[in-house]
Amino acid sequence: MRKLTEEKLRSEQARLEKMKEYEYQYQEHVMICGIDEAGRGPLAGPVVAGAVILPRNCEILYLNDSKKLSEKKREALFLEIQEKATAFAVGVIGPDRIDEINILQATYEAMRQAIERLGTQPHVLLNDAVTIPGISIEQVPIIKGDGKSVSIAAASIMAKVTRDHMMEEYDTLFPQYGFAKHKGYGTAAHIRALKELGPCPIHRRSFIKNFVN
Repeated sequence: MRKLTEEKLRSEQARLEKMKEYEYQYQEHVMICGIDEAGRGPLAGPVVAGAVILPRNCEILYLNDSKKLSEKKREALFLEIQEKATAFAVGVIGPDRIDEINILQATYEAMRQAIERLGTQPHVLLNDAVTIPGISIEQVPIIKGDGKSVSIAAASIMAKVTRDHMMEEYDTLFPQYGFAKHKGYGTAAHIRALKELGPCPIHRRSFIKNFVN
């Protein structure tokens, strides 16, 4: 990342300090885990959840809601989070399961999967807006949490970049749909391809009823 001026560096550090408000509030808990998801809205592909435990005094510049970051910035942070996190994991639930149990339940399942894969049990979960059923760990749902908590921001980046990489791989299998570009979301080009070609194996049948017979 390019060198920051002292003024910009102070400004960024102040912004991140504000994003540690929830972490400080629960700092008596040894391990605080951020939880977020990517891919609830697309017509194709999986829903992915990220779970990240950051060290107490961890500093990762530019951590923010993944949607507010450029692809280049997300990719750099994706690597830095893996390098600096105490623990991280992702959960992935595919389109068949989404169709079977609905997207909300699939999102919860991905989140539980990510938590289980951490390899260590956190003491409190900071979640982006939701309360996950079937979890005994203390949970704190935070509306728009990916812009308010460094832990949730880190989880949102892990989920988003992991899913984007998967959709780019699917693009090599089904290049006619343009998955590398739109990542499965319902763009005009994607819907046009869907109507012309019909669905492929990674389309969510429950999401595309209005576009195909």
